[in-house]
Amino acid sequence: MSEQGREPANGLEWFGREIEAALTHKGATQRELADATGYKEPYVSKVKNGKALASPQFAEGCDRFFNTSGYFARTLVRISERGHPDWFIPYINLEKQARQIEHYSNNLITGMLQTPKYAEATFRSTHPRETDDQIRTRVDARLARREVMERESPPLLWVILHEAVLRTEVGGRAVMAAQLERLASEAGNPHIELQVLRSTAGAPPSALPFTLLTPEEGTTVLYSENSWQGHVTDSASTVEVARTTYERLRAAARDPDESLALIRKIAEEYAR
Repeated sequence: MSEQGREPANGLEWFGREIEAALTHKGATQRELADATGYKEPYVSKVKNGKALASPQFAEGCDRFFNTSGYFARTLVRISERGHPDWFIPYINLEKQARQIEHYSNNLITGMLQTPKYAEATFRSTHPRETDDQIRTRVDARLARREVMERESPPLLWVILHEAVLRTEVGGRAVMAAQLERLASEAGNPHIELQVLRSTAGAPPSALPFTLLTPEEGTTVLYSENSWQGHVTDSASTVEVARTTYERLRAAARDPDESLALIRKIAEEYAR
């Protein structure tokens, strides 16, 4: 492959270089690839230049166009998993198949809704000895999770955030202002519901973050984690306890309109 098989530290650049090498080998143009895959040329340009993660459909289209027997599809899976710890990959695969995702957090904004700078700040805090390229790989992997919400039939994403999450200054005031503005914008998505659990609500029903994922087919599973590992369980009794806890969180939290107003108010405070 390109550069004698050497893999760049950044997965998006790696995939883009493979696209560029394949175009050169075939003697084809970027426009021809766009026409063949059904994507617009600016999208192909972004993928080729390492500025966007390819979709699975685009990767499959590349394999048909270049006659590469699944190489680009396999490469996409590989880079999609880069930047994530091994124990988190099972969750990523479940997230891609979900029709409903219910998340509660009392420490950080859920990764799927993070801005690049907020994500970078979290990784620089937890991985202070990593290089810029390593941090960028982690950030790219986290941001790529947002593509789940951009598919033709996205899941319902219901997020309950403790107010402490909004008040915890990650990356500085400017980063927080932009992050909360992003949350406010996401609240307009018909597939996303946001609620805030006020600090004045007292002791929360859960002291730890967790996520319930319901797939298109099959039963709901519970995902929970600490700093070093994650755990997925489909135990009916455990999931039922988590479901009851989530419903209590939902009842205790402000409704979506009130939550949006609070998010905007705190964003303005950071922006001052």
